[in-house]
Amino acid sequence: MIIDGKKIALEIQQEIKDTIQKYTTRPPCLAVILVGEHPPSQIYVKRKTQACQEVGIQSRKHALPATISEEALLAEIESLNQDPTVDGILVQLPLPAHMNPFRITHHIHPEKDVDGFHPYNVGRLLIGEHTGFLPCTPLGIKVLMDRCAIEMTGKHVLVIGRSNIVGKPMAAMLMQGMPGANATVTVAHRYSVDLKMLCQFADIIIVAIGQPNFITADMVKEGAVIIDVGINKIEDPSKKNGYQIVGDVDFAHVAPKCSYITPVPGGVGPMTIAMLLKNTLLSYQNKFEHTS
Repeated sequence: MIIDGKKIALEIQQEIKDTIQKYTTRPPCLAVILVGEHPPSQIYVKRKTQACQEVGIQSRKHALPATISEEALLAEIESLNQDPTVDGILVQLPLPAHMNPFRITHHIHPEKDVDGFHPYNVGRLLIGEHTGFLPCTPLGIKVLMDRCAIEMTGKHVLVIGRSNIVGKPMAAMLMQGMPGANATVTVAHRYSVDLKMLCQFADIIIVAIGQPNFITADMVKEGAVIIDVGINKIEDPSKKNGYQIVGDVDFAHVAPKCSYITPVPGGVGPMTIAMLLKNTLLSYQNKFEHTS
């Protein structure tokens, strides 16, 4: 079965919209900081702000020059931290080379950290406290599998990739003692030995390494669940724009062996944005649940 992430994300966005309409206070507000003119980042920010508009979340875009100093950016974030009308703050990555992304993202107040990158929220995830914000892509993957009723308890999940954005939080999330988790998790990376064997033993493979068509049919057992987080641009003269977007999985050959698989595009990507909206609403609700 091909998992339609776009359809599920739209269902979630409708649920968010319906919830927001019940409040009589101001609408939720997400502040998005974009530093420089990195073309992909501009596209991502546009998608996020459009999604906010569709569900009733106010978005504030703060476009700053690439030459801005790190201290000036920190001051901008601190101003948003102190603004009671801002519920969520997102700094679009990557940042210019002269900035320390950890210092920047860690300066966002944990209660407005809707990306889920602050050490305080990461720590709450690791100890199994479910009151913090979870990173949007791993959370989107978990919700995607929950909505498809994919059983996780006792399953062997292989996470390929150990980034702070996807791999590490994904592994931590699925090993927790909570609904939709309780899995046995293996994390593989560039130094892992015999990755093919690890894949062949896995019930569920979540791959996020940025290598087009890396997972091939001979690496996957029959009936496996495949979650493809990769977004790769490869040349394709047959396309009008000269390229196509593919994932980390050789979809055409792997899909026939799977019980569930996410396509690229249209799989995990839409869920990431949906979870950003959900986290922003959660931050808003934490402020107004006693007054609405």
